[in-house]
Amino acid sequence: MQIAVCLKQTFDTEAKIKLTGDGQIDSAGVNLIINPYDEFAVEEALRLKEKLGGEVVVVSVGPAQVQESVRQALAMGADRAVLVSDPAVAPSDHSQVAAVLAKVLQSEPFDLILSGWVAIDDNAAQVPARLAEKLNLPQVNMAVKIEIGGGKATVTREAEGATEIVEVPLPAIITAQKGLNEPRYPSLKGIMQAKKKELKLLTAADLGAELGASQVKILQYSLPPARQAGKKIEGEPVDSARELARLLREEAKVI
Repeated sequence: MQIAVCLKQTFDTEAKIKLTGDGQIDSAGVNLIINPYDEFAVEEALRLKEKLGGEVVVVSVGPAQVQESVRQALAMGADRAVLVSDPAVAPSDHSQVAAVLAKVLQSEPFDLILSGWVAIDDNAAQVPARLAEKLNLPQVNMAVKIEIGGGKATVTREAEGATEIVEVPLPAIITAQKGLNEPRYPSLKGIMQAKKKELKLLTAADLGAELGASQVKILQYSLPPARQAGKKIEGEPVDSARELARLLREEAKVI
C-alpha cells in the first residue's frame, strides 16, 4: 500500500513567541517541530504499513530547515521523503501550497494520503481540502480511527457532540485528529537509518507548477493584550457580592 503523508514544520507548542520591531515573528532561538496533528498522520501511516505492507512517503513544502522535521519522520519509520523548497512558494498562501503538493502527489500513484487536520501555527485548516479538490479525491476530516479493507477506508471522525463513521473509496485524503494514536519516538537505529534514506529536494519549476503571484500577504503580526491582574474583593459577604456584581456589570460588561 502506497501512503503519502503531508507534513508541515511549525514552532514548538512550548515556544515563547516574540515579535520584531516591524511586527514580524522573531524565530531566533525558537525550536521547530513536526506539526503535532501531522505527527499523528505519520504514526497512522506507519501502523497501516506495518499491518498491510507497502511504503510511506513524506511530502512537505517549506524552507531548507524543514529537512530536520522530515528527517524525524524518516527516523520514525517513513521510507523516503520529498521536500519542495522554493522561495516562489508563499507558505501563507494555502492555494500555492496545495498546488505544489498536488504536483508531487500526481507524480506517482498513492492509495492513501494522510495529513493533520490543522496546523497549529496559522490554524487555517485549508490545505487538505484544497488538495482534495485539486486531486479530485474524497476527503474525511478529523479522523480518530481508520480501517482499511476492500478498496475502501472506514473512518470514525469527530463531529459536534458525537462521532460519525464514514466510508470512502480509495484513494482518499484523510486528516488526523488528536486521539487517533500515540506517535512513537524515533529509536537510535531509526535515527541512524534516516540519514541514509532518500530525501528528494525539488523546486516548483522542477514540478512544472504554475503558481503565479501569491494572493496572500501577511502585513503584520500582533500579540494579544497582556492579561490584567485579578482583583480581590474584601469585606462582608453582602458588600462583596454587591461590589462583584457592579464590577461584572460596569467593567467586565458580562451581565
